[in-house]
Amino acid sequence: MPNKIIIYYSLEGSTRLMAETMARAIGADILELKPLKEINPNGFLKYFWGGRQVIFKEKPKLEIFAKNPLDYDIIIIGTPVWAFTFAPPLRSFFKRVKLRDKKIGIFCCHEGNFGKTLENLAKELAGNTIIGQADFLNIKKDQEKNIKKAKDWALKIKQQSFR
Repeated sequence: MPNKIIIYYSLEGSTRLMAETMARAIGADILELKPLKEINPNGFLKYFWGGRQVIFKEKPKLEIFAKNPLDYDIIIIGTPVWAFTFAPPLRSFFKRVKLRDKKIGIFCCHEGNFGKTLENLAKELAGNTIIGQADFLNIKKDQEKNIKKAKDWALKIKQQSFR
C-alpha cells in the first residue's frame, strides 16, 4: 500500500479542516507548513501583508518538517488562495523540497474566485503526475458540504494512485 501524506498551509483554519478531513478519510499522514513568523489572521491587514508576499514572491522561513515529503508515494498539497494564487509558504516548501516522479493531488480553499491557483501549483510541480485537482468554496459557510466533498475527493485520489 502506497504511503500517503497531505501537505498544507492554513492561516485561518479552512485549509486545515479540509486537510485533516482528507487525512482521516484515506489514512494519510499530515505535514502542516508553519512559517517562523506568521501573519496576524485577524483584521484587514492580513490582506495587505499576504498580498505583498505574493506580489514580491516572498519565501517565508518555515519551521523544520516533522516528516520527509520525499518518503511518500502519494502527496496531496493544499493552500488557501492569496491574490488568486497559492500562499507564499508553499513557495518556500517548493524551494526546500524538490518533488519528482510523485503522484500528486492539489487543492485550494477560497471565498470567491480561485484564479490561477491550481494552474500555478501544477506548474511548480512539473516532473510529477497530477492525479486530481479540487477547490473548496466558502468552507465556513458550507462546512458540511465541503467536508463531504473533501472526503469523496480524497478517496478518488487514493483510487487514482493505483493506476
